Amino acid sequence: MRQFPTLCDRLPAPVQPGLALTALAPMQDVTDLMFMGLIADCGSPDYFFTEYFRVYGESRLDKQILRSITENKTQRPIFAQLIGESIPDLVRSAQTLMQYDIAGIDLNLGCPAPRVYRKNVGGGLLRDPDTVDRILGALREAIPGRFTVKMRIGFADTGHFERLLDLINRHRIDLLSLHGRTVKEMYQTIVHYDYIAQAVQRVNCPVLANGSVSSATSAAEVLAQTKAAGVMVGRGAIRNPWIFKQIREQLSGQPISVVTLADVRQYIDRLYRTATAPTVSEQARVSHLKKYLNFIGEGVDPDGLFLREMRLTRTEADLFEVCDRYLLTNPNQAFE
Repeated sequence: MRQFPTLCDRLPAPVQPGLALTALAPMQDVTDLMFMGLIADCGSPDYFFTEYFRVYGESRLDKQILRSITENKTQRPIFAQLIGESIPDLVRSAQTLMQYDIAGIDLNLGCPAPRVYRKNVGGGLLRDPDTVDRILGALREAIPGRFTVKMRIGFADTGHFERLLDLINRHRIDLLSLHGRTVKEMYQTIVHYDYIAQAVQRVNCPVLANGSVSSATSAAEVLAQTKAAGVMVGRGAIRNPWIFKQIREQLSGQPISVVTLADVRQYIDRLYRTATAPTVSEQARVSHLKKYLNFIGEGVDPDGLFLREMRLTRTEADLFEVCDRYLLTNPNQAFE
């Protein structure tokens, strides 16, 4: 019989042993090489995950996503994420990726974008546990190293939830990242942390709690409620790239680092500079930055005035005038 490592050997070492694990959630068109570098400079999570490699017949590894593996300077383990339903092609892609310096292969069973789940991939597969069973079995057989899964608690409801957890056990998954909403709930509802707590009790692998972890305090609360092995943070890390450092401080009883509005303004500058290639138009760079500012703005101005003014800008000069006015008028003010 194939021998699997003990629980303590199943995952790479954390940044700070003895604390709960942290991971940056894979977010398509966000968690690229550049963004991982920014996060690492502010305080790396224990684990990174790539954007998903879309897998289908004749698919090849996306070169830009592959850069987040081959050019990664974060010095932290990175898992390569796959999304798809074709078993032969998933196996082929996993075997190709295992030739690179990765911590393991991750399967996306949670993407809630309609354009994705309508193709019966990502979160769409949660409607069909039999297919999930076959996919997990084939990949587990093909992957000699770490094999992890990111999923939600169901598609439209949680009717298959317990069976899906049993499949995680049957195929000896090494880590489960669980978003506590259904696919149909997207990001609009409360997070059902009780389902994450149920998963912690039922599965044999570590569980990362995912969904609305927006601060070090909320991370500690989620860990206390779910007893999960750690937290996976997505949109909260776009808003506050220092969050992983702050979570470690919170969990170790240290004072939590204060992030000022001036710090945020410097972060915005770095985000903008990453999209200044000669072939990228000013309009495209401005639009690129607004994607991040939609998250950052929530902590700049509780009344939403910053977000409204920022979204109306069209030029670099106008956008940064708004940023300077809101962030540098009181630069030492804490970013909430």
